[in-house]
Amino acid sequence: MFDNLTDRLERSFKILKGEGRITEINVAETLKEIRRALIEADVNYKVAKSFTDEVKQKALGQNVLNAVKPGQMMTKIMRDELAILMGGTATDINLGGSPAVILIAGLQGSGKTTFSGKLANMLKNKKGRSPLLVACDVYRPAAIEQLKILGEQIAVPVYTEDGNQNPVEIAKNGIRHAKENAFDTVIIDTAGRLAIDEQMMQEIASIKAEVNPSETLFVVDAMTGQDAVNTAKEFNDRLDFDGVVLTKLDGDTRGGAAISIRSVVTKPLKFISSGEKMDALDVFHPERMADRILGMGDVVSLVERAQEQYDEKQAREMKKKLIKDKFNFNDFLAQLNQIKKMGNMKDLISMIPGVGKMMRDVEIGDDAFKSVEAIIYSMTPYERENPDVLNLHRRERIAKGSGTSMVEVNRLLKQFEQMKKMMKMAASGKLRMPNMRR
Repeated sequence: MFDNLTDRLERSFKILKGEGRITEINVAETLKEIRRALIEADVNYKVAKSFTDEVKQKALGQNVLNAVKPGQMMTKIMRDELAILMGGTATDINLGGSPAVILIAGLQGSGKTTFSGKLANMLKNKKGRSPLLVACDVYRPAAIEQLKILGEQIAVPVYTEDGNQNPVEIAKNGIRHAKENAFDTVIIDTAGRLAIDEQMMQEIASIKAEVNPSETLFVVDAMTGQDAVNTAKEFNDRLDFDGVVLTKLDGDTRGGAAISIRSVVTKPLKFISSGEKMDALDVFHPERMADRILGMGDVVSLVERAQEQYDEKQAREMKKKLIKDKFNFNDFLAQLNQIKKMGNMKDLISMIPGVGKMMRDVEIGDDAFKSVEAIIYSMTPYERENPDVLNLHRRERIAKGSGTSMVEVNRLLKQFEQMKKMMKMAASGKLRMPNMRR
């Protein structure tokens, strides 16, 4: 999302490279480039200007320590100010009420229905809630069907009313149904339009007035850039929502909406969404996003995703197997599936400091492990349990059966052995990291 902006900011900081200290002259030159980079990334002009003015004030007021270079000091100031600009800290969703009612609003095509499904999935799996989805988009024929399909995928019920064209009634009846059937959270998916119009605004305002939601979230497509911020402002003026959701962050977007929206709308950005998968939804952390914008990665989010897939009992069993040298391709496949559950590979790699930039132009699709899986699935159960029996004849058969080459099969076997050795050393406590130069 922020690739171009990250590059431009890095070039801006190079103006200070080699400088012995921060001065008004070299700061002014750096900030001019930073302001230009922000505006090109579709950040609101007033926001970009006030932001760089604030950074300048902080930079000139800093006493640069001997151990810190001016460029590093400027990066630190930028990081802190970007985090503040985007809200400072993460803002949790309000789940008060019995049931908690969450109203979803936004333009057509912004990703409201998909987000509703993702939110239900997140609340169910991470917060232990019992959600009910309520289909109130009575105008778009496929909307109700889409919500039903998403509900089936995540095993969350969907409340619908055939023939009823009154979304206010459907919403109220959906909440009544939730109370009667012990659902503690109601997520109301409402209709959108291609553009803001009076009928739309009146309808969503009527639903809000009738159901008195715990939380009203405005969903906006990040790919619309500065228009996303303007649309959010118009909705907020009428609806006074509680938070913003930015969707389609995996698309061709310059990221300006994420930076501008809090400052313009004065409401927190609560969630960011990318991709169609139901688990591709993250709580928005301003400080982590600032790190990613400045090319520092996001190790905290990466560790959190790994912990979500971590099974302590399975890990203990794996450790025993490794120490006894019993690790096989079934175990390897299980580890692979855990990695895949963590999300899109390119997104995961972008969270590793320094690595994301190196891999920026490398295409890593969701099928990155396809050939590896094909090779393993072409083995017999006995071969998967006993990798040592894979002689030349068996490898040739596996290559033919998996539609791969002998080179790929041999490469996988070599990588498997190397990984097995490393994991065995780690499990037995014999693996030691070399001393790092300070």
